[in-house]
Amino acid sequence: MNSDEIDKIIADAVADSKKQSSHKWHKKGTDKVMIARKVLNWSFMLLFAAAIVIYFILPEQKALFFGIGFGAVFLKLIEFYLRFMF
Repeated sequence: MNSDEIDKIIADAVADSKKQSSHKWHKKGTDKVMIARKVLNWSFMLLFAAAIVIYFILPEQKALFFGIGFGAVFLKLIEFYLRFMF
């Protein structure tokens, strides 16, 4: 066996391993789950940006800032759940 044959065997083994591991970690969800995740991600980003704006424009409104900020985090947690469960 020469080095070219060994290199080909190793390359094939690596390609097979990558192919198997990609199916294990990169699940493709259904269309409805993917749409829900996109909507939740965009909502999270908008609420997070709104919380930052409120923090700097209305510094005396801490309750509003925390309410919107925790709401954004809650949406992200729901999206996180959907990502790994479906």
